[in-house]
Amino acid sequence: MGALTASSLRLLLLVLTITAGVVRCKKAAEKPDWAKKDPIHFSDADVERLLEQWDEDEDVPEDELPEHKRPPPKIDMSKFDPENPEAMLRMSKKGQTLMSFCTVTLPTTRERTEELSSLWQTALHNNHIQAERYLISDERFIFMFKDGSQAWDAKDFLVEQEGFEQITLENKPYHGKYSKSKPKEEL
Repeated sequence: MGALTASSLRLLLLVLTITAGVVRCKKAAEKPDWAKKDPIHFSDADVERLLEQWDEDEDVPEDELPEHKRPPPKIDMSKFDPENPEAMLRMSKKGQTLMSFCTVTLPTTRERTEELSSLWQTALHNNHIQAERYLISDERFIFMFKDGSQAWDAKDFLVEQEGFEQITLENKPYHGKYSKSKPKEEL
């Protein structure tokens, strides 16, 4: 085989350039319109789509997935005690966010509610129960649990506290040991 002449070398270079240009144009045509934008001009929706694309190929541990993408917890029905419906609720809320509405005994002030709820939150935290606290009114606050199964442990602790009136979990109220509004059935 002979040496390439200058004209055949130019022809080969032209063919390679055209092929590279066609491939580049084809790839550009496959991109959606939002991906063709300069990243400086990306909207929040564009950034979210880009993040979803990155996450598609990435193996993310279950506990790091957003709550709505996590698989439901596996509940072993053989361990379920029909006499204890709270245990079933506890198992079903494992790994899910749960909010509990709490009330402090009256009369109270916003400062007293803040002080007591902060004290109880610290005590829960010291027992490895993670709860975020939000004050609603002078006598009411919310404990939000990232792992809903911990809410029942928190309830067991809170109902024993002096100054604690009531906690509502899954629409069921639980009155504190020193509650002034405790129904007669619970006395």
